[in-house]
Amino acid sequence: MKLKYFSHSAFQVTANSGIKILIDPFLDHNPTSPVKSDDVDADYIILTHGHSDHIGDAFKIAKRCNSTFICVNELANYCAAKGFKAHNMHIGGSWKFEFGRVKFTIAHHGSMTDDNYYAGEPAGVLLFIDDKIIYHTGDTGLFYDMKLIGEMNRIDYMLLPIGDNFTMGIDDAVKAVELASPEVAVPIHYNTFPMINQDPEEFKSKVEKAGKQARIMSFGEEIVI
Repeated sequence: MKLKYFSHSAFQVTANSGIKILIDPFLDHNPTSPVKSDDVDADYIILTHGHSDHIGDAFKIAKRCNSTFICVNELANYCAAKGFKAHNMHIGGSWKFEFGRVKFTIAHHGSMTDDNYYAGEPAGVLLFIDDKIIYHTGDTGLFYDMKLIGEMNRIDYMLLPIGDNFTMGIDDAVKAVELASPEVAVPIHYNTFPMINQDPEEFKSKVEKAGKQARIMSFGEEIVI
C-alpha cells in the first residue's frame, strides 16, 4: 500500500489492488500543495468534515473520476444532493468496501459547508487496508478516547494535526501520540496559512523524547507502508 501526502490534511491511499482513496483533497487553492486537482485520481473520496479546506476540490475530482464519497450521514447526503455517489456512515460505525474497512471516530471540531449546510459530526477515520491500519484524526482537539482507539486497534500510521488555533497544537498532538501509541506518527494540518505555522521538527523531537516514532512527510511525498 502507498500513502501520499499533498499537504494540509490531504492524502491519497493506493491499495495493493490499485484502488485509490483520497482524504480531504484540498489542492487547487492550497498554497502548499505541489499538485492540482487535475493531477490526482480517486475511486473513493473520504471527507472528515464539511469545511472548505477539507472538501476542497472533491467535487471536481469526483465528477471527472466518477468517485464514491464516504462520509458521515449529513455530509454524504450533501454530496448525494449534488449528484454524486455517496456511502452514508456515522461515528462508531464501520463498513467493508472492496479495498478494505472504514470506521469513523469522534473528532472535536465543527462541520459546516461554505453555503451554510450543517454537515453533521466532524470525524476521524480508521482505514483497515492490506493488513495495515491508518488513523487520520481529522481536525480535532485532544481527547482521552484516543487511548481507547489505540488499545482496540494496532495503529500503524497516525496522521494528526499540529497547527494549533483550529486544532491540536504540538504539545497536545504529542500527548495524542502517547495515548494512541501508533507505530508511526505523521504531523499534518500545519504551515498552510500563517495562523497555523508550526515546526514539524519540534513535534518529531518531542514525540521521540516520549519514546515514540514520528515521520515528517514532505509535501508531495509518497511512501510504501
